[in-house]
Amino acid sequence: MVHPLPEIEVTEDLARTLLREQHPDLADLPLTWAGTGWDNALWRVGDGLAARFPVREVGAALVVHEQRWLPVLAPRLPVDVPTPVRVGVPSSTYPWAWSVVPWFDAVAAHHTPVASRTAWATRLAEVFVALHRPAPDDAPVNPYRGVPIAPREQPLRERLERRELPDADRILERWRELAAAPGWDGPALWLHGDPHPANLLVHDAGLRAVIDFGDVTSGDPASDLSTAWLTFDADGRAAFRDRLRHDEATWRRAQAWALHMAVVLQMHPVDHPTLAEIGRHGVAQALSD
Repeated sequence: MVHPLPEIEVTEDLARTLLREQHPDLADLPLTWAGTGWDNALWRVGDGLAARFPVREVGAALVVHEQRWLPVLAPRLPVDVPTPVRVGVPSSTYPWAWSVVPWFDAVAAHHTPVASRTAWATRLAEVFVALHRPAPDDAPVNPYRGVPIAPREQPLRERLERRELPDADRILERWRELAAAPGWDGPALWLHGDPHPANLLVHDAGLRAVIDFGDVTSGDPASDLSTAWLTFDADGRAAFRDRLRHDEATWRRAQAWALHMAVVLQMHPVDHPTLAEIGRHGVAQALSD
């Protein structure tokens, strides 16, 4: 897999044009570029808003998922989430749906010391207690989250071979042990889909918001629980786990997911050094347990 290149560059001029066409009351507010990830460009709009524009067609579907389901899920959750306050539609100047969302005065958790995250580990667990409830049949489908972990061995092997990670053999051996745990036999639960520490926002040493619900889906909660190793150290993980009280098989699958995701996050260390560092931390934590 190569690093995906943007299919559209969302410049300041394009962002302002779209605001002027569809939300003219916002069009004259200051625009500040806040970053472009794999799927979206983010422009801060004034002090309290942000416009989120897909830069690839696959990202457009994720924005639609957020527009459809965050208004349903947000009232259940004990922290803020980026529920769209305005919806953008395709136009002659831009082909996909886009959103205006709240701007949260916070810092992504991966910019904070790992030990400090223990203070809000229980709070994040409470987010999952509230979120992980049975989902309706029309919940979004994501083939890479909430699904059985055992079939992920071949993609994991290929990534380990491609990256030539120093602990590759140990990672694969431990992953196989963990992935052999009994599968999920409960109902398909609502899942965030991608709750690594870059999608967890912290303010005043507490969990302020959970963002980036584009991968929202349903299924086995173990893939969400992998954040226990991606985000925390042993102390934080213990507090997180104690609040959730899942069975041992679920935690073993979650640890297998953590190893799998940690390797995925390290696939593009030059283009995404932040994600690579999260991945390295996740591997170290998952192998230490």
